[in-house]
Amino acid sequence: MEEENKLVEERREKLKSLRAAGQAYPNDFRRKDSALELHQRYGALSKELLEAQKPSAVVAGRMMLKRVMGKASFATLQDGSGRIQVYITQDTPGYEAFKHWDLGDIVGAEGTVFKTMKGELTVNARAIRLLAKALRPLPEKFHGLADQELRYRQRYVDLVVNPEVRNIFAERSRVIQTIRDVLRAEGYLEVETPMMQPIPGGAAARPFRTHHNALDMDLYLRIAPELYLKRLVVGGMERVFEINRNFRNEGISTRHNPEFTMLECYCAYEDWQYMMDLTERLVRQAAGRSSIVYQGRTLEFDKPFARVAIAEALRRQGVQGDLRDRALLSRRLKELAVEHDNHQGWGALQLMLFEALAEKHLVQPTFVTDFPAEVSPLSRRRDADPDIADRFELFIDAKEIANGFSELNDPEDQAARFLEQARMKEAGDPEAMYYDADYIRALEYGMPPAGGMGLGIDRLVMLLTDSPSIRDVILFPHMRPEA
Repeated sequence: MEEENKLVEERREKLKSLRAAGQAYPNDFRRKDSALELHQRYGALSKELLEAQKPSAVVAGRMMLKRVMGKASFATLQDGSGRIQVYITQDTPGYEAFKHWDLGDIVGAEGTVFKTMKGELTVNARAIRLLAKALRPLPEKFHGLADQELRYRQRYVDLVVNPEVRNIFAERSRVIQTIRDVLRAEGYLEVETPMMQPIPGGAAARPFRTHHNALDMDLYLRIAPELYLKRLVVGGMERVFEINRNFRNEGISTRHNPEFTMLECYCAYEDWQYMMDLTERLVRQAAGRSSIVYQGRTLEFDKPFARVAIAEALRRQGVQGDLRDRALLSRRLKELAVEHDNHQGWGALQLMLFEALAEKHLVQPTFVTDFPAEVSPLSRRRDADPDIADRFELFIDAKEIANGFSELNDPEDQAARFLEQARMKEAGDPEAMYYDADYIRALEYGMPPAGGMGLGIDRLVMLLTDSPSIRDVILFPHMRPEA
């Protein structure tokens, strides 16, 4: 730290000299060529052909390498697309000043493109300028930032010194755009619904609370957009989707961040089976390849995704008997040291047992179906078995990626389930849902039969970029304050 402070102080002294000489942070330099464009345009040309053509270039970027060799020097500039080498001689205007610049400074140069004796594409600078002075040195002589916490906390440095991190977020952007393109091609309309809600609904989760001074009312950061999107279906917007943030006041782990990105989409006159098919299409298109390797495991996307009921998944792990027998389920949970309450029915216990025993075995893409209605308060009950909901969850590498179902559009059934959730909240369940009277009123106007689905963007990008933690795919993940 002492050495870093000394380097910062030295750079501040250089900045003082720059300020005394004029504008230290100019904004009149216009880059015309990116590193990638130059490599694409001239990389395949021979040294002799470039020598004859002498194509011009105007480049700018962060100085990552610098070799001063008396009458001539080399610098490597890094921009958002890659790196390009610059050759500077003692005849280049600005050369004497260049010798005092530091790694990390933002530099602009213009000149002609050539290839060195080693065949490296280079800009022979006619002029070179300092565009922004970096007061802090790059870490570890720019060979990489190894401290994981520092990488998340100072993402701006992480992006500079670890180019593969920029690739992760370019892939994230591609995945989101692909999902948008597929949905728009199938007639879905992208919408935006409130981030601050008077009643948090659409999921079982703890909300963040805030206060609106002008209205003198409490509001909640949304835990899900579901109830607002289904209001739009009531209003005649029959195919809608939203890709945006949700907020849940819960723990932080490799799979959980209090602020995360979800896709939710709803389609009138379709059901959960259609939504499973749509989810599979979206994931396959987003992957863009037949298989991926995630943390050493090969995941196949070209085959039809497996489909298995919760009860069958438990039987595959050796659980026998009546899987709606609360006493049986409770006994197995106690054997696994999983805490549960007397007020929870067989449906809640069955789901807990599934999460404890079976979920970790779902490595290849698998739809889990036949969820108990007790744990699916917004899902339509199955006509042939009202204790079961027409609902699915998609698991890949033992991670829940998506959740969908046939939507409950019976206002009286929904009101009864909201009341049951309210009783659970009074009994001490902080994640139980609130009673949303306006949503019930919306359903009373009539919502067509519909299917809906939510897909976790962050977790999907984790898989597709081989990232072990959700914080690797969120630009600025939440962390404890610095000491």
